[in-house]
Amino acid sequence: QVQLVESGGGLVQPGESLRLSCAASGFTFSTYAMSWYRQAPGKERELVAAISSYGGVTNYADSMKGRFTISRDNAKKTVYLQMNSLKPEDTGVYYCYARTKGYDYWGQGTQVTVSS
Repeated sequence: QVQLVESGGGLVQPGESLRLSCAASGFTFSTYAMSWYRQAPGKERELVAAISSYGGVTNYADSMKGRFTISRDNAKKTVYLQMNSLKPEDTGVYYCYARTKGYDYWGQGTQVTVSS
């Protein structure tokens, strides 16, 4: 079955960096686009970044452009989110997402807290 397992979250101070990872299994990873979403306390889940199946196309939410970078390693079946210059408003649970064969799959999420 499809599994998405995130890791790399934590507590950091404003301006610091984190790299999130999402390890995928149960589907042909290299043939599907992947995305990161986040959900801040009291807010709806929102798209952070997305990457095409072979990594040639990426897109970002406006507030993340220039600070976040999504990438993938198809050999390792892993998608990454490098987050730099973190701000308190980046706090939330970050989820990995894939849509395969018409079904939506989510990881369990990893908590990112940006606070001084």
